[in-house]
Amino acid sequence: MKGPIEGLAKGIVDPDAAVGSSLFGGAFTFPVMTARRSALRHNIETLAAFASGHGMLLVPHAKTTMSPELVAAQLEAGAWGLTVATPSQALILRGFGVSRITIANQVFDPAGLDALAAHLAEDPSFELLCFADSVAGIETLSKHAGPRPFRVLAELGHEGGRAGCRTLEGLLEVAAAAQAAPGVELAGVAGYEGTLASAAEVRTFLHRLLEALEHLRVRRPILSVGGSQWFDVVSRELAACQATVMLRSGAYISHDDGHYREHTPYNRIEGELRPALEVWAHVLSVPEPGLAVVGLGKRDAPFDEGMPIPRGVLAGAEVTRLYDQHAVLRTAPDSPVRPGDLVSFGISHPCTAFDKWRVIPVVDDDHVVVDLIHTYF
Repeated sequence: MKGPIEGLAKGIVDPDAAVGSSLFGGAFTFPVMTARRSALRHNIETLAAFASGHGMLLVPHAKTTMSPELVAAQLEAGAWGLTVATPSQALILRGFGVSRITIANQVFDPAGLDALAAHLAEDPSFELLCFADSVAGIETLSKHAGPRPFRVLAELGHEGGRAGCRTLEGLLEVAAAAQAAPGVELAGVAGYEGTLASAAEVRTFLHRLLEALEHLRVRRPILSVGGSQWFDVVSRELAACQATVMLRSGAYISHDDGHYREHTPYNRIEGELRPALEVWAHVLSVPEPGLAVVGLGKRDAPFDEGMPIPRGVLAGAEVTRLYDQHAVLRTAPDSPVRPGDLVSFGISHPCTAFDKWRVIPVVDDDHVVVDLIHTYF
């Protein structure tokens, strides 16, 4: 079998002619997802300033984009490091040249741990943090450690949430195991508040994290928290925290027109994030009044936290069904939309948008392509 053919990617006809041309000038096929340069820059600078202004280190979640260009932009804007979910993602970021990485999960991948241990041994400047919520996780890290230890954050969770010890006693057991295990170093505590439904619940959870920190005997402890929905509450509740607070928000970089538009902290505090992603596609059929079918599907736009959001001439329409390569829209009976029209959509939930595209054109406010984003999922 032959390997992948270089230069081929969905949505792009001629990479050499793309930059400097209009999005609509023939270098791209449709559907295609674009990223608006002005919004990306604004969002990156906005959260970097927020974290710095509140005494937190920004360690954004790179799993959102897995893009060397965007990772570099976040680091240049002041991010301390990057967060990932898996050893594979961590190794890809090492390929991007990232020297500070947090794996926001407990890790049991033998090959991944061996490779990361080798990176730690070979590069003294490489800093790695990972989570653990069980003694088994600590034992696995110890088994695969090299000459430099794996630095661990004991993870505290909450009922109905994702991973993390459910009790303080359970977390202290994990912490004690980390302090006793060869090849493992306890660095602090981690938690994820993004699945909580109210500010009151977030405050309660953050106070539990602070209580956990008080029980640890760790020099210069780290407290890692993260999400794009509650960082305003995090900044207030942890303002007096003596630990190094790391914020892992990731979706902010592109924001969206759906889920995060509704849930961003900037609905409660001064400032804004701007939606950067837009998907363009042709109307394929208008088979009856009030109904349009567009050549945009599940392979092109996220749908796990809401359907694509019609823009422009389709504003006010609603995507009622999304198939592999088709979007079915309910429009006004007198809608002017016709077959062949090129229309655009905002997205909801950026974390499942970037992975659908290997190459994403970056456009200015006139839709001239100024750069290309590459993704490595």
